[in-house]
Amino acid sequence: MSNIAILTPAHDYWENWSLPKAHYERLLGPDLSFRPWTDPGDLSQFDLILPLLAWGYQRDVTAWFALLDKLEAEALPLANPAKVLRWNSDKAYLAELTEAGVASVPTLIRESMNDAALESARAIFESPRLVVKPPISGGADGTYLIGPSDPLPADAVGKRMLVQPYLPAIADDGEYSLFYFGGRYSHAISKHPAQGDFRVQEQFGGVERSIYAPADARALAETAMVAADRLLGCGTLTYARVDMVRDSEGTFRLMELELIEPSLFLHFAPDEGALFANAVKASNQADR
Repeated sequence: MSNIAILTPAHDYWENWSLPKAHYERLLGPDLSFRPWTDPGDLSQFDLILPLLAWGYQRDVTAWFALLDKLEAEALPLANPAKVLRWNSDKAYLAELTEAGVASVPTLIRESMNDAALESARAIFESPRLVVKPPISGGADGTYLIGPSDPLPADAVGKRMLVQPYLPAIADDGEYSLFYFGGRYSHAISKHPAQGDFRVQEQFGGVERSIYAPADARALAETAMVAADRLLGCGTLTYARVDMVRDSEGTFRLMELELIEPSLFLHFAPDEGALFANAVKASNQADR
């Protein structure tokens, strides 16, 4: 495979990315180069750039958007396109997808979060527990589960935040993630939080399981990707992870459409990632 760069976390980012790195090395060949997204150097030499490990961009949003602007201005070959990465960076995109008919977790966007906004959300959602998180976030950074008598956390006050009802199915049924490469379905997992937690990430004790994706889950995932294409004119994406959870009536609702730097859990893929590698190869050839 041709000369490919993968953008990685900053040198001081603590989360372990050795497993996906090993998968990408195995699938994409010996010429693969890993560059920290915060200081990637000259990327013009590469045939394709994958931001798959650009974890932590939410901690320096200005630098992240500056990098996207630079990559777009220089017309460097990105999978997925810069306009997709920019749109997908801010989870306010959920409102656009909802407007486009995608069944999503109900979401309020509050430009300056305060106690009144919290109480208003409780009334609107008729939910005793709420999830509050920054619209530009990752790895559950700054994300809180707030009970019926809990105050708004101090570091959320005055900030632009998203507010959602907590959906209890995440504790037992789990959060579903479906993976698509070059528009084709690959595999699915469910992610489960540790006892007493609501976060499904491994660093908080969450665990993953391989699952068979129900037909309604796949239908929602594919509806979300079609809607994104209609909104952005992006065509078939090289990779996509679609996260969802069941509501109280058992209906799947979109949580996130991950198009930037999702963990792909390729060790759960029946083909061990061959479909992913083929999608990258096709994207590489299309950019030439």
